[in-house]
Amino acid sequence: MKLMQRAAWRGVHPAATTQFAPDLTVDLAETGRVLDNLVNDGVHGLISLGTCGENNSLEPDEKRAVLKTAVEVSAGRVPVISGVSEMTTARAVRFAQDAEALGADGLMVLPAMVYVPTLDELVAHFTAVAKATRLPIMIYNNPTAYRVSVGIDALERLADLPNIVAVKESAPDTRRFTDLINAFGDRFVLMAGLDDVALEGLMLGAEGWISGLTSAFPQESVALYDAFIAGDMARALEIYRWFMPLLHLDAEHDLVQSIKLSEQIMGRGSERVRPPRLPLTGARRAEVEAMVRAAAAARPVGARSA
Repeated sequence: MKLMQRAAWRGVHPAATTQFAPDLTVDLAETGRVLDNLVNDGVHGLISLGTCGENNSLEPDEKRAVLKTAVEVSAGRVPVISGVSEMTTARAVRFAQDAEALGADGLMVLPAMVYVPTLDELVAHFTAVAKATRLPIMIYNNPTAYRVSVGIDALERLADLPNIVAVKESAPDTRRFTDLINAFGDRFVLMAGLDDVALEGLMLGAEGWISGLTSAFPQESVALYDAFIAGDMARALEIYRWFMPLLHLDAEHDLVQSIKLSEQIMGRGSERVRPPRLPLTGARRAEVEAMVRAAAAARPVGARSA
């Protein structure tokens, strides 16, 4: 398995959704269509089976089928990074090995679900997964969602593992980017992981953006990143300020439902989710719909209409 080059951990990587049929079985054809459209719209990589992919709502065989679809649809055009989000370390190890066998280019590894680990337990979990695969690994830090922070103390103990190469930073405190660079230099590639601080993350040293709302507005997301890389901060800020009301949705507890509803409004996917999640209803649904339609009516780039 060829390791991803450092340059591949850059750009806009949507945390892609998993599409469901009306009976809530996995719709692989629609999932593939969604992924293909994202690649055609210029994203730089795909995150399969992350939070927006409803990883923890899928059975093991379904996860493997979704990842296989992502690899086949990408066909080498962009890297495919698979989420590894399991209840136990043993299950995480098995899925990491499955992902490697299925052709994933890298892994986004989360702490074990539900259980809140000690530092030693957290390090042991990531170490076990890293030693079980040759794939490059991105550690996912999201203390708000997962109740544990992957701190500098943990990363110091993981830095000797050569295939742990990146950190997806989803803490809302952007000081984390500077603290990590001061502590580790360029040892880890940093990826901005929370949509409504994405530009701040890029400005502070992140090399890419793993995004939820990109699934609904990929052209604008890529344009924002391209403007930043080109040094056109006026353009980057114009897009970011237009995008911000929607980007805030990524920080809410119902982000998956909001993002999938946004996809549906934009003609890119279905809002169907698996329980315990339920589609948005009532005032919240009306609020999100209004936000998406207002954004679509004032799009700074792109010609596709809602």
